[in-house]
Amino acid sequence: MPADSLQPLPDVRFPHSPAEDLLGMLTGTFLASFGLHLLHASQAVTGGTAGLSLLLTYATPLSFAGLFMLVNIPFFVLAIWKKGWRFTLRTALAVAMVSGFSLVHERFIPLPELHPIYAVVAGNLLAGVGLLILFRHGASLGGFNIVALILQERAGLRAGYVQMAMDLCVILLALTVMAPAQVALSALGAIVLNIVLAFNHRPERYRA
Repeated sequence: MPADSLQPLPDVRFPHSPAEDLLGMLTGTFLASFGLHLLHASQAVTGGTAGLSLLLTYATPLSFAGLFMLVNIPFFVLAIWKKGWRFTLRTALAVAMVSGFSLVHERFIPLPELHPIYAVVAGNLLAGVGLLILFRHGASLGGFNIVALILQERAGLRAGYVQMAMDLCVILLALTVMAPAQVALSALGAIVLNIVLAFNHRPERYRA
């Protein structure tokens, strides 16, 4: 067959149906919230507004569910401006679902003492997979995810690497209320989460 007869495949995309988006949102938020539940049980933090919210639970008497919603409010304004109402509403729903699932986990899955390394690595892996699912269904968990996605789309920067740099700031802030060993372990976990995103979130490879 002549080489010039070989044509590239057309860039055909098949959007998710509403039912697929709903199932994706439920799956993604459940996995991410359970990962955060493991981190909370081990008194660790991670990056993003989720990590910032966890950090604030250690420094204040407020619950993670309420803090996670409050911390994300300023980022919703940025999302409306740069990403539009559809993305913002899905993200707000995802944040609310993670907050709701976190209350469910606390009620029905009381965790025994966990090995801190296992809890941090497993928690960040689950959170990373949950975020990937949400990204692929047009949502995020707000906060730093919004900034990372905007910079990836507008400036060509990889979302995982942008998020990693911003997460480092949260990890360093944790030194104000946590022991250095806990902070170092949390930093390892944040790297695990962002490697999951950097190696797997490639929009040009995903056709849905």
